[in-house]
Amino acid sequence: MNPEVRPVASNTDGAVARDESKLVSREGRQSYAYNCTRQSFLASALEVANTHWQRLRGLIGTNSRDFSLGRALLITPSHGIHTLGMRFVIDVIYLDENKTVVHLEENVRPWRVTPLRMDTATVLELPSHTIWNTGTAVGDKLEIATEVAAEAVA
Repeated sequence: MNPEVRPVASNTDGAVARDESKLVSREGRQSYAYNCTRQSFLASALEVANTHWQRLRGLIGTNSRDFSLGRALLITPSHGIHTLGMRFVIDVIYLDENKTVVHLEENVRPWRVTPLRMDTATVLELPSHTIWNTGTAVGDKLEIATEVAAEAVA
């Protein structure tokens, strides 16, 4: 599953503008991660790992060019991640069940294990420097969308 999402416009500060009409993939899926507190997109192409195998595999075997700005992997459920077998640096956002940021790990290098946080429900893996570029901080509220768009169903 690798949806192609049409690009969205960016603001002068580099944050991606929120135009959900442009976030519908060819398969009719909306998939994004939006920081409601900072009013900026973390990702406009979000994939979900929600099976045992998908969570274990994560981004292993993914090329850094394929996981560039605007991409993300939501691992659910998860209390922490590893970067064993990965070949590039990532940012990691830990979210509770209300999609509130409870912990951040920036620039996690390959072959590392991040802290386990029992107050975490899901983990969002992002390209390196996304946390810094968006100003994301602990306590921020995120909006995660992975549902099928209404237009695609009709």
